[in-house]
Amino acid sequence: MTNNPLTRDVDDAVDRLSLHLPEAERYSSHGSPNYRVRGKTFATYVCNHHGDGGIALLVNRSLPDQVVLVENEPRYFYVPAYVGHKGWVGIHLNQGLAWERVFHELESAYMRVAPKTLVAQIIPLGKFAPPKKIPTADDLNVYLRGQPLEILQGLREVCAALPEVEEGLQFGHPAFKAGKKVFCTLHADAGITLSVWAGADMQAALTFDKRYFVPRYTGHNGWLSLNLDARLNWDEVRSLAEASYRHFALKRMVKALDESG
Repeated sequence: MTNNPLTRDVDDAVDRLSLHLPEAERYSSHGSPNYRVRGKTFATYVCNHHGDGGIALLVNRSLPDQVVLVENEPRYFYVPAYVGHKGWVGIHLNQGLAWERVFHELESAYMRVAPKTLVAQIIPLGKFAPPKKIPTADDLNVYLRGQPLEILQGLREVCAALPEVEEGLQFGHPAFKAGKKVFCTLHADAGITLSVWAGADMQAALTFDKRYFVPRYTGHNGWLSLNLDARLNWDEVRSLAEASYRHFALKRMVKALDESG
């Protein structure tokens, strides 16, 4: 499932509901558990997607069903990104919706794609034991505690010394902007890493050090990542952040930085 001990109870509940349906099977796609029958997906389970703090089940419904659910019960239902235009519906699992109702919506999604012979084999859910613990958004935010918080606080100090810097989020991760352009991000997924723009030459020079690596998606644009778990050197972090800042900052911002030093 999600391999997060905080969501273990919810993971188990989603699994039990989904696999209660005839010939339903779980598989992983883009890092999320999906459920299908005879090769057709009827549900996807998403947890803290891009750091949004949400726990949800996306179910395959028709566009008319989507409109009715979202308009009448917006606390529980929403139009999800990417698949919402096809009629899929997102179900918030941490807003108090009864799990029997969750199963009803899941069952309806299953019936849209399953053969009639399997639909006829559906048996009532019966008594269902709900999750004992449903984590909040703060529970899932790794940057609020421990080493990620300590490193984030240190990075804030580094970036605060640079003119006109603002902190925000990029796909759920802390990001620092020089004006409107992100020049530095922190990631606490599998380990804690710092990502900055370095350029192709610095990429080639620094990746001889095993602490450095070229990140997916942004590496071809000159970005470079540093593993902060291995050895944290704030002078090194400061140098990388400032070089990246200078690449993206406006001339007046760079001038202000030079004058302050």
